[in-house]
Amino acid sequence: MSTRTTTQGFFDPRTWTISYVVWDHATRRAAVIDPVLDFDFKSGHTSTASADAVLAYIRGEGLQIEWILETHAHADHLSGARYIQSQAGGRIGIGENICTVQATFKKLFNLERSFLPDGSQFDHLFKDGEVFRIGDTEATALLVPGHTPADMAYLVDGAVFVGDTLFMPDVGTARADFPGGDARQLHASIQRLLALPDQTTMYVCHDYPPATRAPQWQTTVAEQRAHNIHVHDGISEAEFVAMRTARDVTLDVPTLILPSIQVNVRAGQLPPADENGVAYLRIPLNALPVHSPAEVRPAA
Repeated sequence: MSTRTTTQGFFDPRTWTISYVVWDHATRRAAVIDPVLDFDFKSGHTSTASADAVLAYIRGEGLQIEWILETHAHADHLSGARYIQSQAGGRIGIGENICTVQATFKKLFNLERSFLPDGSQFDHLFKDGEVFRIGDTEATALLVPGHTPADMAYLVDGAVFVGDTLFMPDVGTARADFPGGDARQLHASIQRLLALPDQTTMYVCHDYPPATRAPQWQTTVAEQRAHNIHVHDGISEAEFVAMRTARDVTLDVPTLILPSIQVNVRAGQLPPADENGVAYLRIPLNALPVHSPAEVRPAA
């Protein structure tokens, strides 16, 4: 049970994403985790309704943003980090392995020479185990690779924000077939999270609920260990890797992977505009692997 902080979730039904504001009671300093920039793929228009809802909450509570935390460079939504920062300040942070992800996608998209895969687009690159503060509350960054090389979880006041590593118990775990992903690493990362105390609250970044329930995003370590359909207690590493490998080849490519990655490796900044003043996203043709999708929802 949290004693020092309050956490508020914001669910985006278009991308199944949950963003969070976690704030320290003593100082009213806050962190925003995984904010969304709305994007209409058909028209190419961005909008800020999701991020504006987060900002309205922050202003309503009289909070000051210290951190805008990314759990990784998402493939399913554009990051609203840069917009949030422009409106309310804060430092944008992500795991230091983002440099590996940036190098991979700079090559795939043939990004401009001025884009350097050195993490400099972010204000802070977290190391594994690094301790930082949200107001007077201590937080710890935990490296949890496997979904991507750069995934981080953030441990704050008896709760852990796990990004895409784990979903709700009846949905399972993240895929491991993105560039740099690895099912064995993912299993090890999940075990690191499940070694936290049973009562640790776990906040997930996405929910893809079955038809029998509404979206949810809060669970516990104990519930995951008992009921996660992919990785509950008793599932061996070999069994998990076999399941994940077989399942991932049936999953469709995420709808927004091509636009989102180009923005998210830039900390939510749109690509630089051409000489006509218009910014463009690049679509590499015949470059991504093609699966035979068995499901509509892409992440689990």
